[in-house]
Amino acid sequence: MTGDSRARRRWQTLGLPALGAVLATGLWWLSTWAFDIEPFFLPAPPDVVDAFLRLPGHLAQQTWITFLETIIGFGIAAAGGLLLAVLLAASRTVERMVLPMIAGINAVPKVALAPLLLVWIGFGYEAKIVMVVLLCFFPILISTMAGLTSTPNDLAELARSLSASWWQTFLKVRLPWALPQIFVGLKVATSLAIIGAIIGEVINPQAGLGAVIASSGQSADTPLAFAALILLALMGALLFYLMAGLERLLVPWARAISS
Repeated sequence: MTGDSRARRRWQTLGLPALGAVLATGLWWLSTWAFDIEPFFLPAPPDVVDAFLRLPGHLAQQTWITFLETIIGFGIAAAGGLLLAVLLAASRTVERMVLPMIAGINAVPKVALAPLLLVWIGFGYEAKIVMVVLLCFFPILISTMAGLTSTPNDLAELARSLSASWWQTFLKVRLPWALPQIFVGLKVATSLAIIGAIIGEVINPQAGLGAVIASSGQSADTPLAFAALILLALMGALLFYLMAGLERLLVPWARAISS
């Protein structure tokens, strides 16, 4: 790779997102100044910075709590979704028996389950982690099943012609072919994981950025609420790009095929 191509790649990876963030912040600041919007309704960027500087330690602690809830719930959902998807993809009978129930459970609004989780599990972190799992599980399951069941027939026939066992075919053919689709579900689930954690924290506002947002609404501290929202946005971008980086590491050939 030449120096020009490396510079171009660095600009596309780092420069363009930074430029987009700067332009969005400038438009936000210009809107609050042009329309003379009160900070109570829409704080300007300096008001949000003041909120950060006012409570940096508190915001850092609540961000860490939300991050842990998100990561733990996402990990459980990813492990469970991947394992169940393998089981369903391996047996059409099990798929027809189990998948309708899973789809029905997923159709239930998760916000409606939040009060019940408090009754069943309690007011600790466990209920918030379960909420994360509920939101992330189904997209990971469906994307993994879609990938595992989309193996081209010619590749499956090639594996059978080489007398490969089911596990050999799965590990050497079906799983590599399914990885791009699996990562689609994982990347979608990163944002859903944060949403699940915030739902749990708003319903039970003891700790986390969701509790910060809930208490800010009660005290009319809109800049502090925006500070928490920006931290959530940064967390979502971080998790998404971590998944994207892992995808590029494990599936480097997918980008070459699709480009």
